Amino acid sequence: MLPFSVTILGSSSALPTSTRFPTSQVVSLNERLYLIDCGEGTQIQLRKFRIKTSKINHIFISHLHGDHIFGLPGLISTMALGGKKGELHIYSHSELKMMMDNLMKFMNEFDDFKVVYHPLNFRSRAVIYEDSKIVIDSFPLKHRIPCCGFIFKEKLHELHLRGDRIDYLNIPIRDRVAIKGGADYQTPEGAIIPNHELTFPADPVRSYAFCTDTVCRKQIIPIIENVDLLYHEATFSDELSDLALKTYHTTARQAARLAGEAAVKKLIIGHFSSRYKSVKPLVDEARVVFPNTFPANDGDRFDL
Repeated sequence: MLPFSVTILGSSSALPTSTRFPTSQVVSLNERLYLIDCGEGTQIQLRKFRIKTSKINHIFISHLHGDHIFGLPGLISTMALGGKKGELHIYSHSELKMMMDNLMKFMNEFDDFKVVYHPLNFRSRAVIYEDSKIVIDSFPLKHRIPCCGFIFKEKLHELHLRGDRIDYLNIPIRDRVAIKGGADYQTPEGAIIPNHELTFPADPVRSYAFCTDTVCRKQIIPIIENVDLLYHEATFSDELSDLALKTYHTTARQAARLAGEAAVKKLIIGHFSSRYKSVKPLVDEARVVFPNTFPANDGDRFDL
């Protein structure tokens, strides 16, 4: 299978700590990199964890709170100074372009580098990016300002050829592509060989869902259902559920319940309040409900 991973660059909430930067993550599929959010210090973390900024061509911004965007001007400036060429695509609230355009006036000229903005839909689920390997959707969350989650899903894989049958029938190279796509094979004599005799099942499709910042929202269950990996904010422990509701955030226990009801395979919790010197109590709280829960720590890499 193609390598598919998520690297945590920042796992803190609004206030960074000495060990946790604000929210940012890199999704990597077959060495194509997709950046989610860009909190303060993102480019420092990219360097620290040896992730090449030159490979980032798509950035997905969940919402316009500072702890999710303050790293963006510096990152773009570094990309330009580093000689990045082509286009950088940013998917965000439409007002981000206005904010960034004002800052760009004071940056160096970008000769061969263009930033292209794509406004998100905060009312319903929408496909926002697609290539030969992946489809990326946005979907609305519920926060104090418009906010979106994202789901990264592989496209269907090709079937695996049965080498013994392919060689025995001496099937030409030109026909093998169609067979991997599900076609039957017709021999020179006119006999039809059904596809299932020529192939093994394709690799399973994998998916990753990102949800922050938001109250616990059961409306997203049909969207995130059965994903291989779910990242969901868990800003507070359950004893502060009233504060979580007031500030439009989620507790660790609520995130775990959501993961269980959505039948996801693995849960990562993050966006931790800086009041917690250790996040172990939040992880323990979540694991009571959903045992396959792990904390987001800066530098952690999760392979799907």
